[in-house]
Amino acid sequence: MNLTVLNIAYPLAPVGPDATGGAEQVMTLIDAALVSAGHTSIVIAEDGSRTAGILRTIARPRGKLGAEALRRAEDEMRRAIMETLDAFAVDLIHFHGIDFHAYLPDAGVPALATLHLPPSWYPAKIFALARPDTFLHCVSQAEERQCPASAGLLPAIENGVPVDRLQTHCMKESYALALGRICPEKGFHLALAAAKRAGVPMVLAGPLFGYETHEDYFRREIAPALDQNRRFIGPADFERKRRLLAAARCLLAPSLAPETSSLAAMEALAAGTPVIAFPSGALADIVEDGRTGFLVRDAREMADAIGAADTLDPDACRDAARRRFSAERMTGQYLQRYAQIARRSPQRDSGAAAWT
Repeated sequence: MNLTVLNIAYPLAPVGPDATGGAEQVMTLIDAALVSAGHTSIVIAEDGSRTAGILRTIARPRGKLGAEALRRAEDEMRRAIMETLDAFAVDLIHFHGIDFHAYLPDAGVPALATLHLPPSWYPAKIFALARPDTFLHCVSQAEERQCPASAGLLPAIENGVPVDRLQTHCMKESYALALGRICPEKGFHLALAAAKRAGVPMVLAGPLFGYETHEDYFRREIAPALDQNRRFIGPADFERKRRLLAAARCLLAPSLAPETSSLAAMEALAAGTPVIAFPSGALADIVEDGRTGFLVRDAREMADAIGAADTLDPDACRDAARRRFSAERMTGQYLQRYAQIARRSPQRDSGAAAWT
């Protein structure tokens, strides 16, 4: 069965091989897998995105990111979806943004929404949508356990990463690494405090988006903790990230939010680097305590674990990534789910007329 799948990104984040956000990285892998399997992949995402399939873009917002920028982007996304449904015979729409309900058609093409963020961050109404042929799923078992009962909730598809591309052998260096969006819930100020307490260098890599709360967090909590041994290097593209992960003594993941998944942790393990994490959400399932990393409760315990990171076997980390976190396993499950939804749903040709 050849399918035409329309993937919809969060309106304020680009997708592509060097994307930082987990949802955007997963979308990029799905898009490539669809094209490789001979399906038609269409992606609607912010200008500047890169895809394997057909890309239809919406404008990148100017100035500060916030409620007004999101409202304008959602309006653009709604129009872009309508135009795409008019232009293509789409079999399934796959939504990835936390705001997908703002531009979900009332009826027509079957829809799937992946919940990339904690269930409590979504409006309760998404778990009781009356729209026909509309489904949800989570990206981990830990996240699924936090969801309310819902007739549209399908079994989770666990996230994955390109394990083979990340597996490389190189000389380990002394620095600890933290990787991800610079925002309060990631807790990177605690990683910096732990590295300083442990007396080791640290590299913090990731984008600082133009949200007021993110910029304020950087000014108050991150910038004062930086020095010649603890550096912030901004976003890292895939190749630089791969090198940083492979050479690091450990990855620090002091998340203060219930993580639905952690691509950074999976990537670190694939590169042979143990993960030291707070047991927040799915991180407690990803890290095998004492084998592929350590689960700790605070910055003091994290500092102690940094000192013990070199007692762990990099090959055990790589083996765990191969067994549990491959992108091939994840994308195969997505393609199977697309086919199942397409088979159970009648062919629809209502296109943009399904919008109210």
